[in-house]
Amino acid sequence: MGIVTTQRLYNSFGLHMRELFGQSVYKVNVDAGFTCPNRDGTVGVGGCVYCNNDSFRPSSCKPAIGVRQQVENGISYLSKRYKADKFIAYFQPYTNTYAPVDELRRIYYEALAHPNIVGIAVGTRPDAIDEEKFELLQTIAKDYFVLIEFGLQSIYDKSLSYINRGHGYACFLNALDMASNHRSLHIGAHIIVGFPTETIDEMLSMAEVVSELRLGFLKIHQLQIVKGTAMAAEYARNPFFVFDYEQYLDFLVEFVQRLSPEIVLQRMFATAPDDILIAPVWNKTRQQILIDIENKFKSTGASQGKRYSGTRQ
Repeated sequence: MGIVTTQRLYNSFGLHMRELFGQSVYKVNVDAGFTCPNRDGTVGVGGCVYCNNDSFRPSSCKPAIGVRQQVENGISYLSKRYKADKFIAYFQPYTNTYAPVDELRRIYYEALAHPNIVGIAVGTRPDAIDEEKFELLQTIAKDYFVLIEFGLQSIYDKSLSYINRGHGYACFLNALDMASNHRSLHIGAHIIVGFPTETIDEMLSMAEVVSELRLGFLKIHQLQIVKGTAMAAEYARNPFFVFDYEQYLDFLVEFVQRLSPEIVLQRMFATAPDDILIAPVWNKTRQQILIDIENKFKSTGASQGKRYSGTRQ
């Protein structure tokens, strides 16, 4: 009954993957040791002002361990915890197409060598991919599920400049244009809501904009201030608005109602570790947040796409 309810309320990643593969599919995090062009001086230094990769990377996900061992360790843990036997290797930290094609081929196929891996998810930036890399991923997609997750973060150039992103919105649109030639690939984007450069209305407007793009998957989460970042230093000097818990639940439900019902929601909130999280502090477990999101949808009669009036290409 819970699965049916979730399907009616919003298009969840877990349900989508069960429908695609006939069973649950879990992500195994992999850190292949990449960096980013806004860290190494190519387009900037220091990285995004909010970024501390420890905010989402499991302790077992370390490049020194090696890709194959990370995959084996992750599968061993998830198999025992969830009785799972299908997995996606998720290249998450930093920019995972930021290397020559031959190196990328070696890294991706090292992860795919495990018999229980059914695909890869590649987190990257729109300025770190080209036609040759798309061709590599398209080749892999002949035999595996391949999801490219672009870090968009915002559609507003003022925000991308503020966070030291190193590229503008037009760069993201150009990457989507290139992706349109590779229909076997699944394309997703990440956005962050709560930047002090944007109003609530501007944040909500992103739902309509991304709904009209060639995106099958979306991650949305609240801005979190974490230790070890330039944003943490700014927040200490001059605290700015961050979503409290109820504010975010209200915002999220409104956002998802404006979103095309065809888009699969991979993530709807972030949960940085308590030892590095500065704000906002919600004191909620991941499961509690999911329950509260579902209850908020139910109590307001909301559902994904209920207020969407666009027409997808």
